[in-house]
Amino acid sequence: MPGIKRDNKAAKAAERKRLRNRLVRRSVKTHIVKARSSIDAGEESAYSKALVATSSIDKAVTKGIIHRNKGARLKSRLTKRLGNK
Repeated sequence: MPGIKRDNKAAKAAERKRLRNRLVRRSVKTHIVKARSSIDAGEESAYSKALVATSSIDKAVTKGIIHRNKGARLKSRLTKRLGNK
């Protein structure tokens, strides 16, 4: 840990943010995987799962956890996959 008080505080804050960001990124990935597998299996709930995944991507982009271009790319690929099935 740093010896200066403000650096110590900044390091703690960075660690908290890192853990929160990791949690959000993981949940986005989980929603995407569930939506993709549902689409590929041809389930009735595929559309609703894709909607949940899109919503979680948008929230992550709004919070600045995912870059907006990456969010757009993920949503585009998911929508494209949903349209092809």
